[in-house]
Amino acid sequence: MRLIESILADAAAIATVRRDIHAHPELCFEEQRTSDVIARQLTDFGISLHRGMGKTGVVGIIKNGTSDRAVGLRADIDALPMTEHNTFAHASKHHGKMHACGHDGHVAMLLAAAKHLSRHRNFDGTVYLVFQPAEEGGGGAREMIRDGLFERFPMEAIFGAHNWPGMRVGQFAIKSGPCFASSNEFKVTIHGKGGHAAMPHNGIDPVPVACQLVQAWQTIISRNKRPIDAGVISVTMIHTGEATNVVPDSCVMEGTVRTFTLEVLDMIERRMKEVAEHTAAAFGATCEFEFVRNYPPTINHPAETEFARKVMGEIVGPENVQEFEPTMGAEDFSYFLLDKPGAYFLIGNGDGSHREGGHGMGPCMLHNPSYDFNDDLIPLGATLWVRMAEQWLAAKR
Repeated sequence: MRLIESILADAAAIATVRRDIHAHPELCFEEQRTSDVIARQLTDFGISLHRGMGKTGVVGIIKNGTSDRAVGLRADIDALPMTEHNTFAHASKHHGKMHACGHDGHVAMLLAAAKHLSRHRNFDGTVYLVFQPAEEGGGGAREMIRDGLFERFPMEAIFGAHNWPGMRVGQFAIKSGPCFASSNEFKVTIHGKGGHAAMPHNGIDPVPVACQLVQAWQTIISRNKRPIDAGVISVTMIHTGEATNVVPDSCVMEGTVRTFTLEVLDMIERRMKEVAEHTAAAFGATCEFEFVRNYPPTINHPAETEFARKVMGEIVGPENVQEFEPTMGAEDFSYFLLDKPGAYFLIGNGDGSHREGGHGMGPCMLHNPSYDFNDDLIPLGATLWVRMAEQWLAAKR
């Protein structure tokens, strides 16, 4: 690997900052302390900054030379509402909150890059460091855009990264086109007529309606959607009833829908509503159908993807830049890519052997209470950010 020496020299200090953030996790739009830490680091590096975009977001601005060109690099900063099982020194100090997705490490990689870029300034133009809040369900990217991110900081393109457990340290993965799915939620309330469970003919039981819907919705995936298109309908909650001898008045079903295209999403939403209403009617019941679209699909732009792939290959060798297999997970970097060219990629977090004594018994996987970010990624990720910024601003427009 061709790592930048000054970043290697600073890696231990940046890792200390990362562990401090890990020990003090904050949930979406509550990242005040985290933002304070980021702002203090940027100020110490001599970097001007703007705070409060997307409520708790921070944008660092590094200018050099006379060019009006600019590029954005993004790190998410929020934690998850879950309890950490690790007991090592930097484990979460706040019960029910944990950096189980590695956003603390994403911050660290960008801070390490920021220090080098500010110190050496081997570029002509502007690098915007976007520390984004509320990725975990809050839509922080959307809120930063609504607050004028791209108007106030006019960048030509924006890039983002996520650590990926199970992929070896020293490897990257990227793909042009759809790489993460849209994230959507549904809620269906079926209204029947309650009664005695020994005399069900006197009522209208909503439970068989729910059972029919779980099965019928899957025919949307198998018979309404083209086989070559991706789509998932998962019913994850069914709530009904209070006693074993009572037919309930109503039943509530909730779950998620994932797709890679808005066209497939439109079709699934329409058909789910039709099937729900007509199935309920066939049983003599009625239903209320609610569908909420959260994150759109994350779709990488071809030219920016190939640019990132080239820079990665120069650092770790082309053989260590994998083609990312798309996942039905979701990522709110998708909002940035709707407004600006760019690409989102993965950096290998290893197999978990980096964890210190006191880690939980679970695997080192994302959203697992035994997870921890691999600090060996800090110099690699920071080197990539620096080289991407330098080469983007040096390339022909």
